[in-house]
Amino acid sequence: MPASKPTPSSEVPEPSPSADGASLGERIASELELLARNVDVLQRLSGKSPIGIIRLSEALNLPIHKVRYSLHLLEREGVVQPSADGAVVTDQTVQYWESLHTSLDRMTTLIQQLKEQTDKQRALGSNRKGY
Repeated sequence: MPASKPTPSSEVPEPSPSADGASLGERIASELELLARNVDVLQRLSGKSPIGIIRLSEALNLPIHKVRYSLHLLEREGVVQPSADGAVVTDQTVQYWESLHTSLDRMTTLIQQLKEQTDKQRALGSNRKGY
């Protein structure tokens, strides 16, 4: 079996993508977009429920399959439950909002620290030449 060629010192290796080709940062951003969509769905349900999937889809300008998936995730969290007239919020919604707020505070702190670290590294430039 031939050995792989070493990366020339002038080339900076790219981050290793996952099987789907997305970097870790892209996958995390995608998960945050999903969370934002779930928050939109839950806010809409909190204002006026029950609401069916089609009406939610139209109100949020989202495809039905995305609304269905968000409802599924929110149901697993225990904050939404199905009814004959559409989805309704549960009594656990207040706890969910509090927990989400705490998690978002933690993420905000971590993201700010990461941004500061990357800013420092970018300012230093790429001084490393290989391993």
